[in-house]
Amino acid sequence: MESFIIEGGHPLSGTITPQGAKNEALEVICATLLTEEKVVMRNVPDILDVNNLILLLKDIGVSVERIGKNEYTFESKDINLDYLGSEEFVKKCSSLRGSVLMIGPLLARFGKAVVAKPGGDKIGRRRLDTHFLGFKNLGAKFVHSEGSNTFEIKASRLKGTYMLLDEASVTGTANIVMAAVLAKGTTTIYNAACEPYIQQLCKMLNAMGAKISGIASNLLTIEGVDKLHGADHTILPDMIEVGSFIGMAAMVGNGLRIKNVSVENLGIIPDAFRRLGMQKPVKFQMGISLESNLMNLSVTSRDVDEEELLNILDQYRKKKRFVRLRNGNFLKLENNESVDRLSRMMEELHLSLRDMTVGKMHIPAYRSLYLDKMLEGQADIYADRDRHFRKLIQEFKTV
Repeated sequence: MESFIIEGGHPLSGTITPQGAKNEALEVICATLLTEEKVVMRNVPDILDVNNLILLLKDIGVSVERIGKNEYTFESKDINLDYLGSEEFVKKCSSLRGSVLMIGPLLARFGKAVVAKPGGDKIGRRRLDTHFLGFKNLGAKFVHSEGSNTFEIKASRLKGTYMLLDEASVTGTANIVMAAVLAKGTTTIYNAACEPYIQQLCKMLNAMGAKISGIASNLLTIEGVDKLHGADHTILPDMIEVGSFIGMAAMVGNGLRIKNVSVENLGIIPDAFRRLGMQKPVKFQMGISLESNLMNLSVTSRDVDEEELLNILDQYRKKKRFVRLRNGNFLKLENNESVDRLSRMMEELHLSLRDMTVGKMHIPAYRSLYLDKMLEGQADIYADRDRHFRKLIQEFKTV
């Protein structure tokens, strides 16, 4: 069994670039089947699912050329339609989840497609009803083959229609959109998925000559055209990777730059990390610069007991950059004003770490409230109002 051996405790710095998004890559690569002209694809991720899909396209006759690092051209001029019903093709489709995205383009351009139960990672319920209901609404017919356990989908030419998707499925929306761009008439899709990868697919199809409006909303309107042409498309960076890298930088980073992140497409990711206490990422050209980026989590007397508070101050005075708390989070110590104020207060009250042994430092409610305010940088304001403040100072001195 393969495994990773990870040695922690080493701050990370430097520059890292996320790969292209797998989910978008599977969609837009399949969309190249909609035209016989050459389509240029950039920022294609070098991962197994994408590479297997490219090999599958080659098997059915697509001319694929690698023109640079993560850059390819696809030319679907001579498609072998007979191969689509072969046992070999069905077997390969059954092991590749992304193969389901070939149905829409093949059905739209050639009027037929063969569907095997797609494979892929086992990550729970991922039904295909939305895809099939969409194709049926466009006029496709389904014929089940008992021997191969496959469905052959046929349509002389798809016809535009109104449809309300039963769920806002990303791959379902993508498949239906690709089928509808060459359908006769207008297709209106309510409850369509609107994730950035769907937006990217629609923008690429429009660049190829499609007429799609309502991009980035849950209502898509597609006016069918007779033919699509080539285009040049760049795949977005993978937001899952970007989010993982931001989390990594927040925990153990020491000035980490993440390049080519497409900040405008990160959605709630930056806000989610800010709510956790991370400093706001800074836009810099096409990347995010994360300086002093360990999570500066606030610690109050309610969050830690005497023993953990003692450990925090001990690590701080030993000039440690951060300390791991019992809850698994990391508290940044370097340039941490909260811990610095606490340390200075203890010194002013002539309290040493020896005096703060477990069981000796009992914090009554009003002292706890003062400590919270002090850690939040509001000690001066609170001290003026707290009638217990003088008593608090005296009790600290006698601990």
